[in-house]
Amino acid sequence: MDQEIKREIIMENYLHPYNKATINDEEYIKVNSNNESCIDNIDLQILIKSGRISDIKFNGEACAISTASTSIMIKELMGKTIKEALDFINNFEAMVNEEEYDDTNLNEALVFDDIFKQKNRKTCATLPYRGIKKALMEYEKK
Repeated sequence: MDQEIKREIIMENYLHPYNKATINDEEYIKVNSNNESCIDNIDLQILIKSGRISDIKFNGEACAISTASTSIMIKELMGKTIKEALDFINNFEAMVNEEEYDDTNLNEALVFDDIFKQKNRKTCATLPYRGIKKALMEYEKK
């Protein structure tokens, strides 16, 4: 993907993030994901119905990379089963960790395919994924 296109996607998702809101509903699983070395602090709220992610909201303060990554992740995970979501997350993590991955289903998340070159930015890009993965794995244990 062209670097200019990557910048445009990141900026669009930073300036106009998908599903940035707070909802007060006990049905939502709430999880916080933060980066201790900077201001990134995101609250994720996930609604799972019949084994599928039916809604994800987020709110908090974060840099452009974390905000864009959260927005893109939410768009990608909506409607997926828990297994499909975990597969997507694991594939994304493989990409940012320079491991073998499948680029055919990452869509906009591919903007982070070379984020490993900036170690501190890698933490920003993976922040929401770590939070939601934790929530999904806890949900599966129930």
